[in-house]
Amino acid sequence: MPCVIAIDLGGTKVTTAVVDSDGRVSGRTKRPAERGGLSATVEQIATSVRESIAQAGVGEVRGAGLIVPGIFSKKTGQAWAPNLWGHDHVPLLTELRKKLALPVAIDSDRAGCVLGEVWLGAARGLKDVIFLAVGTGIGAGILSDGRLVRGAGDIGGAVGWFALNPVHREIYTQVGCWEAESAGPGLARRLNVASAEEVVAAARSGDASAQSAIEETVRYLGMGIANLVSVFNPEMIILGGGLMQARDLFLGPIERVMRKWAQPVAAQQVRIELTQLGEDAGLLGAARLALQGAEV
Repeated sequence: MPCVIAIDLGGTKVTTAVVDSDGRVSGRTKRPAERGGLSATVEQIATSVRESIAQAGVGEVRGAGLIVPGIFSKKTGQAWAPNLWGHDHVPLLTELRKKLALPVAIDSDRAGCVLGEVWLGAARGLKDVIFLAVGTGIGAGILSDGRLVRGAGDIGGAVGWFALNPVHREIYTQVGCWEAESAGPGLARRLNVASAEEVVAAARSGDASAQSAIEETVRYLGMGIANLVSVFNPEMIILGGGLMQARDLFLGPIERVMRKWAQPVAAQQVRIELTQLGEDAGLLGAARLALQGAEV
């Protein structure tokens, strides 16, 4: 059965695995991401790929698919991922091709997540789907009529920059309004604590201030999702990311706010679901890129 290498390159870790055409995963490796620049990243990926192939016991792989936590330009083959390489655009595709001696397909992590969920997760077989990751940041993988929405500069899906507050705050210039108000760090700032997990725990224990902070975050999340529903008329929006682990506090309230603000017919047509693949959504999406032969 055809096998490929899937590479989930995150801001803090890199995961590799061998994946076959039925989505079976073997030879998984996971380690902290190198911080020594592009050459160190490529060397680490190559080492992890060799380990995955050896662990999986396969003789041949057809190609590699990789997702990055930022922007990948299909025109230039360059990637932009500030958490890994600063603000420079780096020739990731060229360097990986040299090192791996394989066909390589690259896309953003948000694109990988929606591809994974459509292939093997909550949105199997659907063509109009949005995967919204809500964790440290916010990003959306958007599939419209079966095609990824990338935009002219491959920046499509950077929805953390939605303008939802007419009063501009300084932090909006750094991460965008929706991300500042709705991602995990924004929730923590509302209660002046170190993490969103602390707010969630306090809210569950009955703390009124924590519950109010979550209500405000839900309001922004629901409004942003309403905008996505009105613009793209998706069949499904899949919610993932660390904040969505507290589904009891977020899922139902978000949907109620969305239905209040979204175009009413589109709001009735969309389903809001949690990810079925969890952390594997992006990894399986990377495999799907390679299996589809989506080489630049």
